[in-house]
Amino acid sequence: MTSESSAPFYERFGGWLLKRGQFFITILSQLLQTVISLTSSPSLENPAIRAVFMKQLYFTGFEALKIIMLVALILGTVVVSQVLGLVGGSSGSLTGKVLVWVIFLELGPLLTAIIVIARSGTAMATELGTMKINGEINALEQMGIQPKRYLLLPRIIGVGLAVLLLTVYFVLTSFIGGFLLVSLGRHIPYNQFIQGIVASLGLREVVVLLVKTISFGLIIPVICCSSGMSVGTSATEIPQAATRAVINSLFSVFVMDGLITYLSSLLSVA
Repeated sequence: MTSESSAPFYERFGGWLLKRGQFFITILSQLLQTVISLTSSPSLENPAIRAVFMKQLYFTGFEALKIIMLVALILGTVVVSQVLGLVGGSSGSLTGKVLVWVIFLELGPLLTAIIVIARSGTAMATELGTMKINGEINALEQMGIQPKRYLLLPRIIGVGLAVLLLTVYFVLTSFIGGFLLVSLGRHIPYNQFIQGIVASLGLREVVVLLVKTISFGLIIPVICCSSGMSVGTSATEIPQAATRAVINSLFSVFVMDGLITYLSSLLSVA
């Protein structure tokens, strides 16, 4: 019987694919349970659950505005500067189109998701792992409180809403801030810039952005909360759970981003 390291490549690769498939099935199952919980009973009407939701929304959304604004301004400035350096200052229309293609459709939702994973993903996994080791989750179960409804559901909704709002904020800051910063040193035709954005921004682009944002906003908290809840009895498992949450979240976000982009390109061709 061969060991895993000495097994043929196709066997190891097949085993990796099988584990990834099982992982995504688990995530989809938990997302479905979340949707069912939302539709079966209005959980947010509970003051305790609503308080957890508001805290998560504040931490993930409001407290991340500074770093989101900084990254968005830098990215918008870099993209506008590069386009102007290639085609000249008279191509304001092309600059607006490139901003839609690069930031609105791709880097905006992707970088927002990465920032949320780095800030809130690790925090959620660590917090839930610590609560489980300290016996707080068992105490909730003994009191007849469902941990998934009280701890997981408001976090998933809070992060999902925060990712949506942060992505919109990121895109607007990149567009407006990048244009204003670059226009200080170079003359960019304002009308052409707006026309380029409007010409490239249609219903398809808005739908793609919303699908990506909603998908990222649901996948990230589900994976991070699951990683935190998987902690056993040892405190050394908490950093491992946080690392696992970040890696799995990043992998899932990149896979979903590529899949959505590919499907949207097929639909646009059709």
